[in-house]
Amino acid sequence: MHRSLRLAVGFLALVGACVRPTPVPGPTGHETPENAAKAEADLSHPAPAEPAALPPVAPEVVAHGARSVRTVALTFDACSTRDVSKYDERITQELIANHTPATIFLGGSWAKEEAAHVRELAKHPELFELENHTFTHPHMPAVKDDGRVRQELLRTQAEVQALTGRTPLLWRPPYGEYDARVVKLAAELGLTTIEYDLASGDPDQHATKEKLVEWVLKKVQPGSIVVMHINHRKFHTSEALPGIIQGLRTRGYQLVTVGEILRESHGLPGPTLDAGTP
Repeated sequence: MHRSLRLAVGFLALVGACVRPTPVPGPTGHETPENAAKAEADLSHPAPAEPAALPPVAPEVVAHGARSVRTVALTFDACSTRDVSKYDERITQELIANHTPATIFLGGSWAKEEAAHVRELAKHPELFELENHTFTHPHMPAVKDDGRVRQELLRTQAEVQALTGRTPLLWRPPYGEYDARVVKLAAELGLTTIEYDLASGDPDQHATKEKLVEWVLKKVQPGSIVVMHINHRKFHTSEALPGIIQGLRTRGYQLVTVGEILRESHGLPGPTLDAGTP
């Protein structure tokens, strides 16, 4: 098998990987009773405060920006999963050192556990957008209770707002899984659904630094939204990041946030609001 194809297929099969290589419009997994019980227990704990209410938005899914503009958004998921819940601060250091903006989708439970690191990320608003990745990282289409879907999103809104003073306007579905119902419920809460058109493949055990750089630079297109991970120190993401950043800039791409992509291609507002601002 060609090694670039193996890169894509290999990480898709990984247990616990945070995303799939393409958006999946429907349920592709299920919650076990044990995971569901844990999620309910986690969500039952009091939130730090009520999150700021946001006006509803159009129920759309954004996977990339305008293909006519040579911009690329690097995004990082911080997944609230038991097995890959650590913080790789080397990624943040590389982004700051290279003056590279990024959009980071925070799991609410992860943010709560890594509160000090989230506060540090929030000290760089000129570089980092901090957005919503649900509280417990469930397969959202498999969550049949609309109230639980809202709770996953609102609880994360509350955690991020309490830690950063900003309210997310964007969210990314765990595992890249969504359906029309979930997108609509999120939109009613003021959250635009963000997917991606280029999965870096960083959870793949075969994804060396060199392969990650090669894959991203080979597959990138104008307007691409690239997904990587910031919650697992065993991945080679931080090692590959300098080569990815330099390679993209050498090819004439401007690195921007998802918020900037949305402003360019969809005419949507910026990605975050000050706490309490409707």
